[in-house]
Amino acid sequence: QVQPVESGGGLVQPGGSLTLSCAASRSIFSINVMGWYRQAPGKQRELVATLTRSGTTNYPDSVKGRFTISSDIAKNTVSLQMNSLKPEDTAVYYCNVQGTMARGIPYDDWGQGTQVTVSS
Repeated sequence: QVQPVESGGGLVQPGGSLTLSCAASRSIFSINVMGWYRQAPGKQRELVATLTRSGTTNYPDSVKGRFTISSDIAKNTVSLQMNSLKPEDTAVYYCNVQGTMARGIPYDDWGQGTQVTVSS
């Protein structure tokens, strides 16, 4: 099983910033979409940000203007810059990589998750 590798979670005060990184573990040429999702205790997993192969980004209103997703093609990584963090941003953050392997076989890889806690 191929799994992206996340890093960068931790504890931060409200109003602070944190950057998450994810190494895709796939050929950059096969990737269609990279993204971040989160899951808070007792809640469903939700979209945080996605970045398509063509450079299109997507954010829900809850993080728009505060979070920025970007990629480093040379390193085959995707990052999530989180600013103005709020206690409600506390969750386990998961990296997701979707693409197509040889012979058209799709894949949908999930990382193990990294904890982000926003608290004073």
